[in-house]
Amino acid sequence: MDRREGEMSHKSEYSMGNTAQEKGSSHVPDRYLLPPSNRPSQSMEMAVIPIIDISGLGKSSHDRSLVVKEIGNACQNIGCFQIVNHGIDPKVMSKVIAAASDFFNLPMKEKREFMSNDVNKPVRYGTSIKDGVDRVQYWRVFLKHYAHPLEEWIASWPENPPNYRENMGRFSSEVRRVSIEVLGAITESLGLGPKYLNEEFEQGMQVIAVNCYPPCPHPDLALGLPPHTDYTCITILLQSHPGLEVMDMKDGTWRALQESAQGALQVNIGDHMEVLSNGVCKSVVHRATLNSETTRISIASLQSLGMDVKIRSADELVDEEHPRVYKETSFREFLKFLSTNDMSEGTSYIDTLRIKE
Repeated sequence: MDRREGEMSHKSEYSMGNTAQEKGSSHVPDRYLLPPSNRPSQSMEMAVIPIIDISGLGKSSHDRSLVVKEIGNACQNIGCFQIVNHGIDPKVMSKVIAAASDFFNLPMKEKREFMSNDVNKPVRYGTSIKDGVDRVQYWRVFLKHYAHPLEEWIASWPENPPNYRENMGRFSSEVRRVSIEVLGAITESLGLGPKYLNEEFEQGMQVIAVNCYPPCPHPDLALGLPPHTDYTCITILLQSHPGLEVMDMKDGTWRALQESAQGALQVNIGDHMEVLSNGVCKSVVHRATLNSETTRISIASLQSLGMDVKIRSADELVDEEHPRVYKETSFREFLKFLSTNDMSEGTSYIDTLRIKE
């Protein structure tokens, strides 16, 4: 088979939604294989990140200030942290994980109607990042959909499994509430106050990314997602099993995240928060690893401003000693970037925003 025939065969496979990870392949096809230097390490140190009790945000000013300080330190030094006592019922979280799993277990013909490489679609099913387009493919399947305002988007979500809309809708509303609360704490830690951009956050975009990482026969050869930062202000992640690695900001080494505390959610700082803070907060570089035995489900709530609302470094954080170091940007501009770049090549969105001296 020549190269052109091979490419046509791969495109046909993707159009039918019959990729190796969906079939439960017993081997890793060449297009999933990473260069040796990019493969996950099998003997990796653990990254210990803060576990922050955010119930203190609603208590006395003293308790709140302590939590705000913890969150601020994590945003500046690590780029991620876990939160507990966030107010989301554990039953809501377990039901949404089950609903997500049930969706991915549906017959292919039911999922195929949502398949698309068009990153602008508000509801989209796919595998890897862009199916059959990027040079390297990744061992995952996903469903992404807009979630705010919920009443505007929920009818476009999958009807099956029957409990998907109810359980995902409940979780989306709850995690969005937590996002607004955490965002207020972050802007307060920056000296901007808890209500800074509050209305813009309230009216902003919420995208739910539901990811499934099936067992991989050789998890040392492939990844579920390549190294990247999230484009958002923050991402709040619920996961059935651990499977993230983060890059240490100090020495550039990869470290596996410890298993989440009971009932904890993972918070990742995104590119838009790095821009807003003029580089004080750091978007965390992370990647999704695989295992050979267990399917991992993760549900990420990505919170940003409105589609065309520009985010820029806060004027209060810019002066002669701290000049503006990022161009302003928007959610739509990120989508344009995603549609025209191969993420498997290591292209970084935040790098395109840095103002060159």
